[in-house]
Amino acid sequence: MFERAAARHGANVLVLDHDLDVAPELGRRATVAEVADLVDDLASRLWAAGVRPGRRVVVYKSDGFDITLLACAAARAGAVPVLLSPKLDGATVAELVRRTDRPFLVTDQEKLANELPATVPGLAERVVLASGSYPDAVELRALAGVERVPAVVLPPDRPTLVTHTSGTTGTPKLAVHTGFSLQSRYRPQASVVGPLIRGRETVAIHVSFVHSRLITALAIALYRGFPLVVLRDADPKKAGDLFARLKPGILEAHPNSFLEWEELADDPRGPLSNVKLFSSTFDAIHPRTVHRLLRATRRRSPVFGQLYGQSEVGPAVVRGFTRRRTPDDDGRCVGMPFPGMTDVRVVSRDGRPPSALNPGHIEVRSDGRIVTYLGEQDRYDAQVSPDGWWRMGDVGYRTRWGCVHLLDREVDVIEGFGSTLAAEDTLFGKLPGLAEVIIVPGPDGAAVPVVCTKDDLPLDPAAWRRAAASLPPMAEPVQWRLGELPQTATTKIKRLELARLLLAGERPGAVDGRQGSGVPEVTP
Repeated sequence: MFERAAARHGANVLVLDHDLDVAPELGRRATVAEVADLVDDLASRLWAAGVRPGRRVVVYKSDGFDITLLACAAARAGAVPVLLSPKLDGATVAELVRRTDRPFLVTDQEKLANELPATVPGLAERVVLASGSYPDAVELRALAGVERVPAVVLPPDRPTLVTHTSGTTGTPKLAVHTGFSLQSRYRPQASVVGPLIRGRETVAIHVSFVHSRLITALAIALYRGFPLVVLRDADPKKAGDLFARLKPGILEAHPNSFLEWEELADDPRGPLSNVKLFSSTFDAIHPRTVHRLLRATRRRSPVFGQLYGQSEVGPAVVRGFTRRRTPDDDGRCVGMPFPGMTDVRVVSRDGRPPSALNPGHIEVRSDGRIVTYLGEQDRYDAQVSPDGWWRMGDVGYRTRWGCVHLLDREVDVIEGFGSTLAAEDTLFGKLPGLAEVIIVPGPDGAAVPVVCTKDDLPLDPAAWRRAAASLPPMAEPVQWRLGELPQTATTKIKRLELARLLLAGERPGAVDGRQGSGVPEVTP
């Protein structure tokens, strides 16, 4: 990918908000040609460490863009990179490494010393360090200057990348991608960007470095010669400083990152003033967030593009929002399939036609679908029909015009309550001080809203009651800090884990010990 981009746009610039562990000397600003050379160098070092075509290379290291570069380097050597989030706990990583059948493990001293079980090195063919030192491990820095090796090009139907699912419902699954499936994901996304963007725009990306979405997002920008800004840190103050200086024209991030960046709309420096296209995947986004961000840009006719999809199938449907959207619009409408590239159907759960009151199973058909779950073929087969329809694990319905409405995850449905996601949209629209709200089933099965406020301020009970008046009955809200909510690598809230914590009465801590907000506290 970087070599192809460098051949056409070698002087194009990539800016980082952090230093690379594998190449701190590169700094935070480099040309695409320099990055392509680094990938070539890293591929040669991995080859010198024993990596060969067809072998699996697990990358589990401290967070940084070099996770992506190491994946590209492993693929350049003909190996199959297996990307594991730095947020995964050591026990989960040990299980996933076991499933990959004695891979090469690229990690670092910090992970080995403080997070990984002592048994993990024994599960790997060889341990390779991106930084630091550790007994019996090969250090990448010690292989500097090795002879360069030519790139290995594999057939498009061969596995080329393994990523893991979000893990919101248990141990993550290992999703196997091919060159063909990744190319099939690139096409619909590129087809959306092309008509919207004329000329050269700076692209800023804050996406998990272990997610397949980042590969296609990078390719779209690199192949067009767009300057790139890649962020590790979503902190609004740090991101605001960077955006105020570089003024991106395209902004790609997780929905929860955009939620955090709402405050940038009021920044007098105008960090979002030049954004022409906001792009979000992974989850439907709250209308309030879309409304605020679109009004923060001074560009003519800006668009907020929302892609609904899944790690296993890539983007399935798309919807664009303009300034005409209001905070009261239906945030559950996630869009339409890509003509000729993806298709969607909704299958009844009980024999009755799917509708807003009786949602059905959402299923997708796409060439971007993965080919298996590594080590769990039966689990993969259970989710795909003989004619290629993939069950997303979500429930919803389609309107008479064909628009897909996403109401809930199947496992998160609270019978008799309706859509928890729609209720959360309503609360966000009416309570500007909310930073997050998640509705989960409580110990007695009733809907329990867990709320986080901006700056951890106490929730106003009267304002809450007014906002919730039009919603189905709920228990009293429970206030937590945003950082206390269990999250996935893509900042999704682990709803099942949150419900379990509530049931067990577990919690990292109270909101500054304040008890006078009218919001019940959960005591450990």
